[in-house]
Amino acid sequence: MTRQLEVILPLLGYLLLVAGLSLYAMRKRREGNFLNEYFLGGRSMGGFVLAMTLAATYISASSFIGGPGAAYKYGLGWVLLAMIQVPTVWLSLGVLGKKFAILARRYNAVTLNDMLYARYGSTLLVWLASLSLLVAFIGAMTVQFIGGARLLETAAGIPYNTGLLIFGVTIAFYTAFGGFRASVLNDAMQGLVMLAGTFLLLFAVIHAAGGTGQAIAKLQQINPQLIAPGGADNIITPTFLGSFIILVCFGVIGLPHTAVRCISYKDSKAVHRGMFLGTIVVSVLMLGMHLAGALGRAVLPDLKVPDLVIPTLMLEVLPPWAAGVFLAAPMAAIMSSVNAHLLQSSATIIKDLYLRIAPQHAANEKRLKRISGMATLLQGILLLLAAWRPPEMIIWLNLLSFGGLEAVFLWPLVLGLYWQNANAAGALASLIAGAVSYTLLASFNLQLWGFHPIVPSLAFSLLTFIIANRFGRAAPQPSAP
Repeated sequence: MTRQLEVILPLLGYLLLVAGLSLYAMRKRREGNFLNEYFLGGRSMGGFVLAMTLAATYISASSFIGGPGAAYKYGLGWVLLAMIQVPTVWLSLGVLGKKFAILARRYNAVTLNDMLYARYGSTLLVWLASLSLLVAFIGAMTVQFIGGARLLETAAGIPYNTGLLIFGVTIAFYTAFGGFRASVLNDAMQGLVMLAGTFLLLFAVIHAAGGTGQAIAKLQQINPQLIAPGGADNIITPTFLGSFIILVCFGVIGLPHTAVRCISYKDSKAVHRGMFLGTIVVSVLMLGMHLAGALGRAVLPDLKVPDLVIPTLMLEVLPPWAAGVFLAAPMAAIMSSVNAHLLQSSATIIKDLYLRIAPQHAANEKRLKRISGMATLLQGILLLLAAWRPPEMIIWLNLLSFGGLEAVFLWPLVLGLYWQNANAAGALASLIAGAVSYTLLASFNLQLWGFHPIVPSLAFSLLTFIIANRFGRAAPQPSAP
């Protein structure tokens, strides 16, 4: 019981700190436009905060729970595979960056769908994109809820369903009260916690295994494929590698919760600093956590559920107080990701759906705040129900929802920015083709030519955009910034 308290108390202190930052952000919220302030923080992020919020938003339960679990199961090859994700912040800010942010300011856009409407002038496109986003976000956030509950279950001895309720209530609190400003303030803190926790756990795992050499030798004894580039079961084939590059690197440009971070920074100096710092943070976290998962098999060779490797290692190789401190690191990643999804979902419900039906209520801040709180509460309840019976490995569910968002948003977003002749017919056809093809391929587990469903879906979506674009009328074209 004493050991359990030593683990729980640092985590409780961390959750109280999160609540404190949320209340601080609520008090610092500027008067004025509720939508711009609550969902974008007044577009005031500096470079350090931008880097941390992009890294913390992208690095989620999959990176701290699912990814290391896959590295535990498949070996060092999966560690190399995970490093494909290093350029994600650089790509997101580099491709979207200044042009996206300047146009968003010009059109007073709060959401990605605001940008799509300003670019293509199609209400149907916005409705379909909004519904697609909400469906995919339910899957993405369910993964995070499962990851948070599993952490509390394994590391703190809290029953899974109780941990799920604790996690859900905490997230709902700081999302509903603090908004975007609380999100990025917590992200900045959580990024530092994740970095410290990653270093602490990796060095403790290497020490417990008797050094890196001993750990690799033990992996070779368990299964020689664990130290091979192709991984156990030869899972990392050329087509799998190509699919992964598209899914978790290039395709990240089309993720709505990443894109919205690219319209909320302060100035061009913040972009350049964010690209540099964000790339470093993602590199350290990806390498450290996945390597800890892979080498952890030398310490814990017989785990039945790979996703439990990180929380189990925490208890095995760290003193209780350090395990409690480190427990805050994956919790930080998970909470940041859920918060970003919840904010974007609420923005979609209010800005893209409700205010398109009832634009006369745009100035009624009291009503908008009430609807935002209700939307957050309803989503929280749905997520608790969806996460009540978790799968064995969450990484596949996370990648599934990632792919769905990319199949819908990537080409309408990127081509809308960089192709002057892109029109609503092309964007609408691309969105429908991407959503339908990805849903069918993923539902029936079809891998054309050995590729993950995201690759043929994006190819078909691009082709459909180009063909349908020939039959549409020219969209209202924003002038170049």
